[in-house]
Amino acid sequence: MDKKTISNWIMYHQIKKMHAEGSTFSQIASFLGLDRRTVKKYYRMDDQLYDSFLSGKEERSKLLSPYEGFVKEKLEALPSASTAQVHDWLKEHHSGFPSTSPRTVYNFVMWVRQKYRIVTEERVRDSMRVEELPYGAQGQADFGQYTLRSAEGRKKVWFFSLVLSASRYKYVHFSDRPFTSKTAIDAHEAAFKFFGGIPGEIVYDQDRLFLVDENLGELLLTKEFKSFVFERDYQVYFCRKADPQSYVEKHVM
Repeated sequence: MDKKTISNWIMYHQIKKMHAEGSTFSQIASFLGLDRRTVKKYYRMDDQLYDSFLSGKEERSKLLSPYEGFVKEKLEALPSASTAQVHDWLKEHHSGFPSTSPRTVYNFVMWVRQKYRIVTEERVRDSMRVEELPYGAQGQADFGQYTLRSAEGRKKVWFFSLVLSASRYKYVHFSDRPFTSKTAIDAHEAAFKFFGGIPGEIVYDQDRLFLVDENLGELLLTKEFKSFVFERDYQVYFCRKADPQSYVEKHVM
C-alpha cells in the first residue's frame, strides 16, 4: 500500500472517529480541509465500499492526472469555483481534453481540493427579489437519488420533485431504478394529476440533471419527451450549469 492510499485510509477513519465523538460534518470538513458533502459521502461508506471507491479514484486520477496542475492553479485563484466551471475551463484551454462524465470530473476536482487543502469558499452574489408569479404560472423540477438505510441493508432510490413557485406546493415521485424518458414523463403526468393542472412553464436545474445521472439531461431532450412537452403545452427552461439562479436558457420544444 503506497503512502497516498495510507493517507486516504487515515482520513477515512478520522472522519468516522470524529463523527463518533460528536463532531458535525461541517466541523470535520473544516478540520480536514474537505467539502462537507465529501465528508458525508465518505462517512456513509463501509470499509469495502471505500476500498472500491479508492480503486476507481486511482483509475480516474490516471486519466486526468495531466491536468492536476491546471486544476490546482484555477482553484487556488478562485476557491469558490464549481466543478462545472472547472470542467468548462478544462475543455476551453485543452483541446485534447478527453470526453468524460461530469461525475468523473467532480471526483477529480474534489481529489485536488483534498490533496492541496483548497476549501470551497461560499460565493456571494448580488441578488434582487424576483417578481412574484401568479399561482400555477411556474413550477421548479428536480431529479435526484438517495441511498436509504434499513435493517435489510442499503437501497438506492431515484426521485423526481415538482414544486409550484408561488404556493410552494410540492409533489415527489419515487422510483427503484434510474429514470428513462418514459418514466420521467410518467412522473410528470403523476405530478400534473396531483396538482390538478399543468404549470405554464417548468424550470429545470441543468447541473442536477447531468450530475445525478449523466444521461438524464439527454433523456429530457429526446423526441419522446419533446412530443410530450408539445402535447402538454408548457414552456421549458434550463438554468445554466451550476447556476440555478440564472434562469436564462429557454428551450422551445
